[in-house]
Amino acid sequence: MDTLRYILVFFMAMGTGYAQGDDEAIPWSPNRKLTWEDFKGEAPVRDRAAATTASGITYQFATIGTPDKMAIDYTVTTFFYPYKSWYQSHLCDSLILSHEQLHFDISELYARKMRARLATATFTNNVKAEVKTIYREILEELEAFQDLYDKETNFSRNEEQQLLWNAKIEAALTE
Repeated sequence: MDTLRYILVFFMAMGTGYAQGDDEAIPWSPNRKLTWEDFKGEAPVRDRAAATTASGITYQFATIGTPDKMAIDYTVTTFFYPYKSWYQSHLCDSLILSHEQLHFDISELYARKMRARLATATFTNNVKAEVKTIYREILEELEAFQDLYDKETNFSRNEEQQLLWNAKIEAALTE
């Protein structure tokens, strides 16, 4: 178990449907925690990682307004992708599952940041590019935060740090 890995799957969803064809995507909910049964992907042969969580942020929006000032109606959603997520049962325990859950929860925190940015942004007739810029900035911040999380918890091996991060993210989600 050298490393645990995570995959962030990001889709820009324009129109209807949340996950662009991934019928098995699980939307983030405060009332539903991941279980090992949710990880339906096949673990790579000889991979030393214990688990991989594939989660991502999607968005949809519609515009109204004039070319100088546009308003948007938007939806930003966080998903977990079961068939892109996997685990090796002989390496995993409840602490590693909490680590994987937090990757999903962190994605939701950044979806909330995106919602906040969209709510306060001013848009022009270049709204599509402006929303895409916000999305890309959020994804960069999310990736850096996910990396920091893995580094500080040593991919869940530092139990003390893992428990601190669990509390930190739980507090952030309840704000």
